[in-house]
Amino acid sequence: MTLLAGALAVLAALLFAIASVAQRGAAADVPDDEARGGRLILRLVRSPRWWAGTVGDTGGFVVQAAALGVGSLLLVQPLLVTTVLFALPLEARLTGRRIGRSEVRWALVLVAALALFVVIGEPTAGRDRAPLHHWLPALVVLLVVLAGCVLLAGRKRGPRRAALLAVATGLAYGLVAALTKSVVDALGDGPVELLTSWETWALVVAVLGGTLLQQAAFGAGPLAASLPAVTVGEPIVAAVLGVVVLFEQVRADGPEWFLIGLLVVLMVVATAALSRSSAASAATPDPADREVATP
Repeated sequence: MTLLAGALAVLAALLFAIASVAQRGAAADVPDDEARGGRLILRLVRSPRWWAGTVGDTGGFVVQAAALGVGSLLLVQPLLVTTVLFALPLEARLTGRRIGRSEVRWALVLVAALALFVVIGEPTAGRDRAPLHHWLPALVVLLVVLAGCVLLAGRKRGPRRAALLAVATGLAYGLVAALTKSVVDALGDGPVELLTSWETWALVVAVLGGTLLQQAAFGAGPLAASLPAVTVGEPIVAAVLGVVVLFEQVRADGPEWFLIGLLVVLMVVATAALSRSSAASAATPDPADREVATP
């Protein structure tokens, strides 16, 4: 089951990466004066590229749900960080830039850290659902932080605005992941239980809110400023909810806890480094391109 869950998680990451690049391109074509709220969505729904990304997102979500059905949040969600490993090269190819050596090094660090985390931590499943009163403290904290990010983003422009909206997106999608595990369990109890479960409707709200925030983040700045925050924020939030609400655990003793903490830090740092190097590479024209463009 662990191997199957891991394979499904990586496949979901690939689909999410393709969707992110497509939707980022569609959102970037929207003028700044229309890149807000309902006007943004109205422009995006007329874009075939955005719909292609939406299909990829939907496929990724279905595969992610399947992974969560057979594996824990602590296993599945960290593996979704590989989205950035797929998405940044895709964007680089589409924009005609080269992948730098530092990006390759940090990508290797990220992959190694993920692999060691899974092997050493041996994440174990907890319960699939929890009563609402167990969820409430976590939900209140998430909503307060999310609202703060959105309000602060309204005062910023460019990459900073994109990063803040991406953090809010990561919070929303982390909640989506945790709720998805509960909804998959409710689905196993039949359609009546699914439709009467509060998790189902909370999931719908979280998906819609996260989607709107993600499109706004993609439209506010480069993919390197937004995607890493989403791909890191989502698994961190989901993992915390898995431990706090669903009682999932990491099998570790003594020094292993220090190593696991170090691996988590490496994953975050590697993803941030990938975003910085990607932004720097995109901002610096390639010498070969300049020679070709010269008459």
